[in-house]
Amino acid sequence: MQLGLVGLGKMGFNMRERLRRAGHDVVGYDRAAEARDVASLEELVDQLDAPRLVWVMVPAGDPTRETVTRLAELLDEGDLVIEGGNSRFSDDQRNAEILAERGVRYVDCGVSGGVWGLEEGYGLMAGGAVEDIERAMPVFDALRPEGPREEGFAHAGGVGAGHYAKMVHNGIEYGLMQAYAEGFELLAAAPQVENVPEVLRAWTRGTVVRSWLLDLMVQALERDPQLENLRGYVEDSGEGRWTIEEAINNAVPAPVMSAALFARFASRQDDSPAMRAVAALRQQFGGHAVHHAGPTSGAGDVHGH
Repeated sequence: MQLGLVGLGKMGFNMRERLRRAGHDVVGYDRAAEARDVASLEELVDQLDAPRLVWVMVPAGDPTRETVTRLAELLDEGDLVIEGGNSRFSDDQRNAEILAERGVRYVDCGVSGGVWGLEEGYGLMAGGAVEDIERAMPVFDALRPEGPREEGFAHAGGVGAGHYAKMVHNGIEYGLMQAYAEGFELLAAAPQVENVPEVLRAWTRGTVVRSWLLDLMVQALERDPQLENLRGYVEDSGEGRWTIEEAINNAVPAPVMSAALFARFASRQDDSPAMRAVAALRQQFGGHAVHHAGPTSGAGDVHGH
């Protein structure tokens, strides 16, 4: 197939390469001149034969909205836009409406695979009409991992369902990552365990906790056994927060994913105001020892008065 690909960052760049390896004709556009095949969206649309297919892989929020709005001005009736970024599912209906005013079709697609997708393939969760999904299936088949289609691609439902599925996927990912991280810290703290990386490596085959994330953890420890070259400061993407919001909206208990998100918030606090309040309360009601803040580090001497 022939398609346009808008956004050639860490994901989009490798997606273009994987699609080309599968024999597809990909015209890529990015604001960065060194990666792109054409200099503008207008040129990209001009180089595609109608009916066109354009895949959008730009950051969520304003960049995606602006790109979709501009494509609505440039594309023609019967063209198809696939939005594959990490957009909030609630944005998809509006995107579809903007394009529908010009007769342009819309599919949202959650994409998982990160920097490994080029060689391993991408997990895909699509939302849209059946006929639009079928039209784009050669592209989905090229991007997904080798093997049965149903083990790497899902038509999750109508518009918005793909990004909703990816949102929940990322919420689960938060919980899994936090569990591995806490296990690592406990192993490292235990005097009985002398080789933490070896223990984790032994879990990668034949155990119920084996996973690709565990494999990646082992790889990280091979390079830095104590993870001494990293700060324990962790950002969160929108999907983690949106997952918890949806759990609340649907009255679904999600304590693990919630705790994992809040742990990321805690990672950004050098000196937690909440924990200072807990220390003050323990001192007030029980006379428990407290650590007074020092001039530079935030720590200090222990006092029991």
